[in-house]
Parts: sequence; C-alpha cells; structure tokens
Amino acid sequence: MNKKEIFKPEIDLIKDDRLRNNLEIIIDNLPDYFFIVPASSTGKYHPLFSLGEGGLVRHSKVAFRIAFEILNTETFGNDFTDNEKDLLLMSILVHDGLKHGKTEERYVRFDHPILMGDYILELKDKLTLSDEEIKFMKDVISSHMGEWNTNNYSKVILPKPETKYQKFIHLCDYLASRKFLNFTFDGNNLTDSEE
Repeated sequence: MNKKEIFKPEIDLIKDDRLRNNLEIIIDNLPDYFFIVPASSTGKYHPLFSLGEGGLVRHSKVAFRIAFEILNTETFGNDFTDNEKDLLLMSILVHDGLKHGKTEERYVRFDHPILMGDYILELKDKLTLSDEEIKFMKDVISSHMGEWNTNNYSKVILPKPETKYQKFIHLCDYLASRKFLNFTFDGNNLTDSEE
C-alpha cells in the first residue's frame, strides 16, 4: 500500500517542502488499519461518507479540506502565519491516525488524541520538525475532541482546546463529523462535483 499516494492531493497543498516531507514520513508510519477502517464503527457520530471501508481516510480528507478552505479566506487565514497554516493542515490530516491504537484494537481508543500527539513526538528522530513544531502538532491533536473530553469507560480526561490553534482543529474535526454536511467522492478523493 502506498500510503502517501492516498493523501497526495492533500500533501501537495502543504506549501513548505520540509513540512511536506515530514507529513509524508508521518503518513508512512501510520498503521495500515487507518487506511481501511470506517471513521465510526457504529455510524452514530459520523456521516455516511465516512462509514465503510476507507471511511476514516475520507473523514480525514474532509476535515483537511474544511481547514484548507477556511485558512484560505482573508477573514480567518490572516490570523495565522504560513508555517502555522501548514502545521494545522498536517495536524488535521493525521489527527485520528491512531484511532484504534498503535496496533489495531477492536474498538476506538478514547485516548487516541493523546496517543497520536505522543506518536508525533516518538517519530522525532525520523523527522526534521523543530521541538516547537512537534509540540504545536501534539497540542492541537491531543485536544481535537473538544468538549467531549470524558468517557464513562475511560479514566482519561482529554485536554480541552484553549488556544486559537486547538480550537481551529477541533472546529474542523467537528464540522467533518456533522451528518447534515454532504461531500462527494471519487473513490477516496473529494470532488467538487455533485454528480
């Protein structure tokens, strides 16, 4: 499986060559199951396009596209530097990278935001990201669940988004999971057509 190829349209939108290369390394290190599983095993919390085989990939692509579109507006985009925009896009693309754990577990791991944030740090020796960039990604990924930061089946309390960066990632993930928003795909690639 060529993992980078699956996300080529998104990777190509990262402006900085160094950051683009780091994103490719992170994607190559994601577990194989990430590219196959649905975004939701029950279908309760995600729209139809993100269910079934490859659903988590499609959810990630939609969250990325929402982020990309918002960051390209003057109203919101001017609040972020080009480096911050690239890091936000990288983070939203891989925010659910360990949704079922490092090795595939049957159910979604409630602590997956923390697992994925920590995983970026674990990959440090393979990456050319600065300590600040790694911390940035770790912080925005670990708080992407927003107000849904506790679970009856887990003692983990996830961090809530506090910074504008954390809130932005949460917003994009939240919108990508809304059932009333419809997106069209050709295979696993978003299209701008309704056909």
